[in-house]
Amino acid sequence: MKKSRVLFNRPMKDKLIINGSIVWLAVLSIMICCSGGAKKQKPSENIMPVTEYDSTYLFNGRDLEGWEITNFGPQGPVYVSGGSIILGMGDGCTGITWEKEFPEQNYRVTLEAKRVAGNDFFCGMTFPVGKDPCTLIVGGWGGTTVGLSSINSMDASENQTTNFMEFEKDRWYRISLLVHADTIRAMIDKDVVVNYVVDEYDSISIRPEVELSRPFGIAAWYTTAELRNIRLELMGN
Repeated sequence: MKKSRVLFNRPMKDKLIINGSIVWLAVLSIMICCSGGAKKQKPSENIMPVTEYDSTYLFNGRDLEGWEITNFGPQGPVYVSGGSIILGMGDGCTGITWEKEFPEQNYRVTLEAKRVAGNDFFCGMTFPVGKDPCTLIVGGWGGTTVGLSSINSMDASENQTTNFMEFEKDRWYRISLLVHADTIRAMIDKDVVVNYVVDEYDSISIRPEVELSRPFGIAAWYTTAELRNIRLELMGN
């Protein structure tokens, strides 16, 4: 027995074609209306292009303009790569020192730093407090100590600013330092790690190893570190 085939007669076939065309036109109209009515998203205004540096930046992301490689003696290599300053591991301190004028108080320094190799401080930031120098140590004494060196001749591992943090290698940390005549405040990411009120009887100083970092400099100790987005902002009293 032959299988029968059902065939559309011509009027029915034409009717289906017309109806199908109407459906497709309706769908196309809806798509055009939706695309025309959708609001275009604006790019985030909070994101600054990495090549845009204003006058508050002490590092332009390209070279060491404004800085000198600190001649500690047994330092490692220092160079710029990928928008970062690389402090190569040396036999002791490796660092950079700011060559231009630097304020003595009422200022804030922010930067990003990370430890790439080694197990000691990857950001030893020497800075002025009035006429006296001080150093913020991040990740010293075996890798976890944070504090100020020195207060009353006691370094960051043994004075009232001593703090401890675990630091991951190859991770960026945002470090902020605020200096007024009577206070020194430091933050790492969102955590306050130093909140020191300067006592008139306290003596503020630095260890001899970072004497060449004055008035402002950043160093690493037996550690490879990277630095970027170094900024200086003048603050009110």
